[in-house]
Amino acid sequence: MATLDLGLVGNSRTSALIDRNAAIVWWCYPYFDSDPICCSLLQPSGAGEHMGLIDIQFENAVNVEQQYERNSAILTTRFQDANGNAVEVIDFAPRFMLHGRMFSPSMLVRIIRRVSGRPRIAVRIRPTVDYGNRNPDVRCGAHHISYIGSAQSLRVTTDAPVSSLTSERPFFLNDSITLLMGPDQTVDGSPRDVGRSFYEQTQQYWHRWVRNLAIPFEWQEVVIRSAITLKLNAFDDTGAIIAAVTTSIPEAPKTVRNWDYRYCWLRDAYFVINALNRLGATGTMERYLGYILNIIADTRDAMLQPVYGIRREALLEEKVAHGLKGYCGMGPVRVGNDAYKQVQNDVFGAAIMAGTHAFFDMRLERIADQEIFCDLERLGEEAVRNYKMPDAGLWELRGVKRVHTFSSIMCWAACDRLASIAGRLGMKDREAKWSEHARFIHKEICEGAWNSAMNSFVSTFGGERLDASLLLMAEFQFLQADDPRFVGTVAAVEKHLRRGDFLLRYDEEDDFGRPETAFLVCTLWWILALAQIGQKDRARKLFENVLSKCNHLGLLSEDVMTESGELWGNFPQTYSMVGLIQCAARLSVSWDEAY
Repeated sequence: MATLDLGLVGNSRTSALIDRNAAIVWWCYPYFDSDPICCSLLQPSGAGEHMGLIDIQFENAVNVEQQYERNSAILTTRFQDANGNAVEVIDFAPRFMLHGRMFSPSMLVRIIRRVSGRPRIAVRIRPTVDYGNRNPDVRCGAHHISYIGSAQSLRVTTDAPVSSLTSERPFFLNDSITLLMGPDQTVDGSPRDVGRSFYEQTQQYWHRWVRNLAIPFEWQEVVIRSAITLKLNAFDDTGAIIAAVTTSIPEAPKTVRNWDYRYCWLRDAYFVINALNRLGATGTMERYLGYILNIIADTRDAMLQPVYGIRREALLEEKVAHGLKGYCGMGPVRVGNDAYKQVQNDVFGAAIMAGTHAFFDMRLERIADQEIFCDLERLGEEAVRNYKMPDAGLWELRGVKRVHTFSSIMCWAACDRLASIAGRLGMKDREAKWSEHARFIHKEICEGAWNSAMNSFVSTFGGERLDASLLLMAEFQFLQADDPRFVGTVAAVEKHLRRGDFLLRYDEEDDFGRPETAFLVCTLWWILALAQIGQKDRARKLFENVLSKCNHLGLLSEDVMTESGELWGNFPQTYSMVGLIQCAARLSVSWDEAY
């Protein structure tokens, strides 16, 4: 049975998931949103059983260990049998500076080397095309195999015997073999030399990148792994940030809550760039700002969507991939996401808040100016018009529209941040205008979304339900952390949404019934809120509990079963990894207190 005990390798252009036995079970090639040539994670049916993977067969292994190389995105899996024969599999995607620019091809490198004894292995390369519907055509050269049939053919260049790879027959591994898996082009140099060079330079790149992170004293490994994971989900080409690398891992067993997350939600992306910027990784923020400004320019005559493609595609029509059975056989597998059609009024605040850093952060190569401010002001006007309009909300309800408190708060944040930016630019009249809008919307929310009988803000204007997004009121500076209304809201959310040591996003029937799993980032928001209202010791215990649910490599998905702790939902989820960074930074002792 499939699990989410998976490792992520990538280079901000392509990425793959690798299971505990070094099988590449998910690889969208050549880009994040492409046809998955490795799709065994979702059980291809059209191409035949046991297809859609690249793996190694090592018989009678008694010990298998897997870990990331320290401070890198390089994954190592080691196999050993009872006779002392051992092999090591090293997987990574090249990423380093070359000729003055970033070299990050749509390529994976796999190095399989003998560690001890006289190991005998077999290598299986079984890609599929058209979302698991069929097998590609195969053409062999003297030192390579080409798999043809997708938008971009895959070539495996190797120093292993080609006949052993095509026949999948076992052979003795005397030293090492290298698989360079990428575009159907000639490789300049021997696979061994190229693979070793790429490995060394990629390792150096990640070590330098991590050294520049401003991390908290406690939970350093958690923060570093989370930051690398977020970096891997940022598409260098345009600056887009995907929500997860997978599609259709169900939120809970045997549900149809199966969604494609390989796109850029403006809301999610804000949280990612905010977290990375606080760590000092400003490059991702600068590229994302370019992405969002281009989207603003694209949509001058249209409403801002909640989600776009990684190349700013507006149309993400949802369809079912019938060639894939689904995770653990639980379909449907969806390609595309109809959420792009929804009205989600929080997007105005998400876009403006993401851009605010660019006006204040002196580390940036180019500080944002009045021209960019004018672009953001157009979104502010939309926020003023829509702060009290019904929408689908951040939880993307498909069957109902209501005036959601979170959406209204984000519209307030849009105006509040525009006022701050205007003040920074010395535009006193614009500062006064946006401050007045912010004050008015704040007053409307406090009147319309406060439920005195519950001593809490509620999810919708005039409603009686709660959702976890209310916990962000202090984080977004809508209320001070010591405001009795915020303290009351935290207590009410916990009372209604807590399940064990986790928090549901909401507890009511939606389009697909009642949610069965806890949304991990909601639990992390709860932990942040508890720390803000002075319950730091309790927050630390809850945080350690969440950390215990990470997989063996420190990664989290979207959801968790509250009783068993089993991970569900798309993987790895940027929201969840951001939450780990935020909580570690908030809860850690300072460096000055540590010694």
